[in-house]
Amino acid sequence: MQHAALRRVDPTRRGIIRGATALAGAAVLGPAALAQPAATPGTPPSVVTNPPRQWGRASPPTIYPDPDIIVLDPSFAQYMLGITAMHRLATGFKWTEGPAWSSQGQYLVFSDVQANTQYRYLWDDGRVTAFRRPSYNSNGNAFDFQGRQLSTQDFFRRVVRWEHDGTLTVIADRFEGKPLNSPNDLVAHPDGSIWFTDPAYGATLSEGHPDVAGGPTNPQGLLNPRIGAENAEAIGGQRRALPTNVYRWDPGGRLDVVITEDQIPDPNGLCFSPDHRTLYVCSTGKGPGDTGPGGRNSIFAFDVQGQKLGGMRLFTDMVVDGVHCGPDGVRTDVTGAVWCSANAPLGYAGVLVFNPAGRLIGRLRLPEVAANLTFGGPKRNHLLICASQSLYVLQVQTQGAAPG
Repeated sequence: MQHAALRRVDPTRRGIIRGATALAGAAVLGPAALAQPAATPGTPPSVVTNPPRQWGRASPPTIYPDPDIIVLDPSFAQYMLGITAMHRLATGFKWTEGPAWSSQGQYLVFSDVQANTQYRYLWDDGRVTAFRRPSYNSNGNAFDFQGRQLSTQDFFRRVVRWEHDGTLTVIADRFEGKPLNSPNDLVAHPDGSIWFTDPAYGATLSEGHPDVAGGPTNPQGLLNPRIGAENAEAIGGQRRALPTNVYRWDPGGRLDVVITEDQIPDPNGLCFSPDHRTLYVCSTGKGPGDTGPGGRNSIFAFDVQGQKLGGMRLFTDMVVDGVHCGPDGVRTDVTGAVWCSANAPLGYAGVLVFNPAGRLIGRLRLPEVAANLTFGGPKRNHLLICASQSLYVLQVQTQGAAPG
């Protein structure tokens, strides 16, 4: 049964758009459709300037090509189907995160972190149903190469795996005897390892629970982590005790730091290139309890050298037209293109797409800040986007590189 706060949206998104075209993805459009005027941050009170785009279920259809798909480089056209548009599938959430596609189950699982619930979007009929409640403020989700769901739980500050028989395995909750901060995003490797980031964004009242009195996220002891969360100190970390590292968990149980806080503070989204030779990691804004400047709001790339990383380099500073777009979730497709969610003002919020060299080649504008994204659908050729209060989809002409 659907959550009462959810409102499903007709998969055929509607809204009359007149004026500029935004896409040159289909042969019928030709290269003349590439020209795009630059958007002005925060203006107007919708994504498209004239007239404002309508996203509601009672609005008229959207013209093809979708004017909110912005082609910045001709190479982006190969990924776009000119006779499709972005659709809002559901809305009414608090903060959507962690989309992951189950190829076996034909559903998308995603988190509403603040609502303490995991949901499923069922591909066959478009229903959104509660999957796990409470989810213990699950944030990131993924599926490994055996089809098992992986999740990070902000409340218990740990990484877990759901086995095929329905049992739960705790992958990691401590490092060298100290509790983890709040694992955020994670990705599976074909060798069976799990790589995950560990910022402190879940150490708050809204997304987990704060530290005990005197901890970095509760320095004055004014907050009581046990109110409404009687087991806040029973399993999860009681006090932030570790830097914001990136970890690699080995199938044998070993946990190693692969990126230190000194290299990348406040790491968030991460993903591998299709050949698993490169790891992309997002460094986001200052987290709760940070005493330094916090994250860099950029994406970095590393060379995967067996069980370690090397060759750290800046992949993109996420600056578009002088606007700094904060990265969060990130995925690659089979061609190596990097698709990243963007936390930015209206007109820049949505998804940024880069080629493997770090060149921005396309943008998807949404009326909400995007948190995370993945590829799904039976052919894995639909981009599914968790954006603030809503879930969006766009059919594309490529496939996701990861299993889910």
